[in-house]
Amino acid sequence: MTSEQLKQAAIRLFADHGYEGTSLADIAAEVGIKKQSIYTHFKNKDELFLKAMADVLEKEIEYAKASFSSSEQPHLKEILFSYLTDYVHRFEVEAETKFMLRISFLPPSHLYREVMEKVYVYLDTFEELLISVFENQPALAVKPSEAATAYMGVADAVFAEMLYGGPSRVQKRLDSCFCVYWNGIKRKAEPTVYP
Repeated sequence: MTSEQLKQAAIRLFADHGYEGTSLADIAAEVGIKKQSIYTHFKNKDELFLKAMADVLEKEIEYAKASFSSSEQPHLKEILFSYLTDYVHRFEVEAETKFMLRISFLPPSHLYREVMEKVYVYLDTFEELLISVFENQPALAVKPSEAATAYMGVADAVFAEMLYGGPSRVQKRLDSCFCVYWNGIKRKAEPTVYP
């Protein structure tokens, strides 16, 4: 049994049942060991949770960087929309994505400060990445920082629906919010003026 296997089992259980709904005994049972064996790798549930969270946040930053690496103007709309639709799909099939959203919206109360410090580092990194993408876009009607912040607002709206609503509600919110967002940030074509 490795600490990596324990973290993966913990992520799956924390994603489905939350911090409070998951015990060390549950995690041990998931990997087929006795609860006491976990202490060889982690001193307690908090340490296991925080180490699992650090791994997930690192992977999410790498995923975001890869998603926006080819953000050329003709494809910007598709890239922005695809990031959100891919996230919805990942939430449905990947425990890590579900875990990420759950801790961002519902961190354990006694670990709130530690969790949110790390989540805010992730969010700040994501915002900086978006700003750099938008800085290379000449056809924006808003500042790159405004486009980035507004996009994060759209993402938050979709992510909240993923946690609390069903698939049809998620799709409705995604389609509507993104349509209004995109129409709000793109520069309208200038009318042709003839001499």
